[in-house]
Amino acid sequence: MGFRYQKRVNLGGGAGLNVSKSGVSGSVRTKHGSIGKSGFSIRTGIPGLTFRSGWGKHGGIVLLVLLLLSFIVLVVINLFRFVFYFIGITYNYFHRQFTRHEKPNPPLP
Repeated sequence: MGFRYQKRVNLGGGAGLNVSKSGVSGSVRTKHGSIGKSGFSIRTGIPGLTFRSGWGKHGGIVLLVLLLLSFIVLVVINLFRFVFYFIGITYNYFHRQFTRHEKPNPPLP
């Protein structure tokens, strides 16, 4: 029987590094399951019962594509947030500039 070494270093937010005898790999855990270099698992809600599957022959490519798509979605969402924030600030600035109502001077007696 061989010895097995495995340690998970938590990076926060569900992300972590898995350190083992064969090397280091990254993974992300959520309340619904986890995803990593070698595959993924989905929690069923029944204690102790999960569905596990590997990426297959082209696992690295699938993971890379998923990470790239996630990154693109995050960039697009934040870009929209920035554009709408900038539009709101610009609107408020010009609205204040053109809607200033000063009181007229009272008539002289």
